[in-house]
Amino acid sequence: MKKRLAVVVLLIAMFIISACGRPSGANNEEGGSNDGDSQYTLRVAYLVPEEQSTHIAALNFKKKIEEDSEGKIEVQLYPNGSLYASDREAIEAVQLGNIEMTIPAVAPLASFNKKFMVFDLPFLFSTNEAAYKALDGELGQSLLDDLSNNDLKGLVFAENGFRNISNNNGPVESPGDLQGIKFRTLENPVHTDTFKAFGANASPFAFGELYTALQQKTYDAMENPISLFYTNKFYEVQDYLTLSGHVYAATILVMNNDFYNNLPENLQKVVDEASVEYREQQRGLAHQQDEEFLQKIKDNGTKVNELTAEQKQAFRDAAQPVYDKYVPEIGEDLVKQALEANK
Repeated sequence: MKKRLAVVVLLIAMFIISACGRPSGANNEEGGSNDGDSQYTLRVAYLVPEEQSTHIAALNFKKKIEEDSEGKIEVQLYPNGSLYASDREAIEAVQLGNIEMTIPAVAPLASFNKKFMVFDLPFLFSTNEAAYKALDGELGQSLLDDLSNNDLKGLVFAENGFRNISNNNGPVESPGDLQGIKFRTLENPVHTDTFKAFGANASPFAFGELYTALQQKTYDAMENPISLFYTNKFYEVQDYLTLSGHVYAATILVMNNDFYNNLPENLQKVVDEASVEYREQQRGLAHQQDEEFLQKIKDNGTKVNELTAEQKQAFRDAAQPVYDKYVPEIGEDLVKQALEANK
C-alpha cells in the first residue's frame, strides 16, 4: 500500500514539474502546431511613456492581436520603463525568454548584431522617406531576418524620428560648440564616437536614469528625438535644443525567436499583420507629435535653433572619421545600400 502511494505521489510530482517547466502556451512543434486550445501571453516592455506614439500604437497592436487571435493571445503592455531601465536590458530579457517582446530604439541592437550599426552612421538619411525606403525594403528585411542568429525575431521597423542635440550652455551651431561638454549618448559605439568626433566628452548612459543625470549635472548635454525630449520633460533640465537631425532613429518590434516559432502558423500571421499595421499607425502618429511637441517645447521656454545647410555640412565633415572607422566593420555593401535610399 505504501509503495503504491509513493508511486502515485511521484507521478503527480513529475506532472507538476513538467507543467511548470513548459513556457506559457508553447507548442512542441516549431511554427506548426494547430492546437486550438493553447493560450499564449505576449508581454511587451518598452521605455517610452504612455503619451508617446509607441505606446498609443501599441494599444491598437494589443487590441488587434487579441481580437484576431480570438483570445488565444493575451497582450500585456509595460510602458515607461516599468520593467527595464534600458533598451539593452529589455532586449536581453527577450533574448533569454524572460519576456516575449520589446520595442527598443534600433541603436542598442548594435551590441547584439553589428550589422545594425549601419543605421547609426551620422547623416545617413536625408529624409524620413529615404529611411522608410531602406528600412522597409531589401536592406531592412535582410537585417530583420539576420536577428534569428541572436535568438530574436525581427518583425518591423517603426520610428522615434530624427535625433537632435540639447544642452545647457548655449545654441549649438558648430562642432566647436560641443568641445569638452559632458555629453550623454545611446549605448552604442557609433553614437559615442560620433560625438567624440565633434569634440564632446561623450559617454553612454541608460535612458531610464537620464533625467536625473541631467538634473544633477552628471551630463550637460544629450541628443534625442523631439517626442522623447517632450514626453520625458527634458525641457525642464535642458535650456537649448538644436534641430541637428544628425541620425534618423528607428525603433523595432522584436520578439523572442522561440516564442514566435512555437506559435501556430495562423497566429504567426496575426502577429505579422498586426506588426505592419502598428508600423504604419505609429509613424503617422510620430509625425503629428513632432509638430505638436516642438511647439510645446518652445512654449515651455527651451530655446530652439535649426542648423543651416552650411552648418550641417561642418558636422558631416567632422563625422568623416566615424565612417572611416566603422564602414569596414559594418560592410561597404550595407552602407552603400543604405545611402542609395536617398536617391
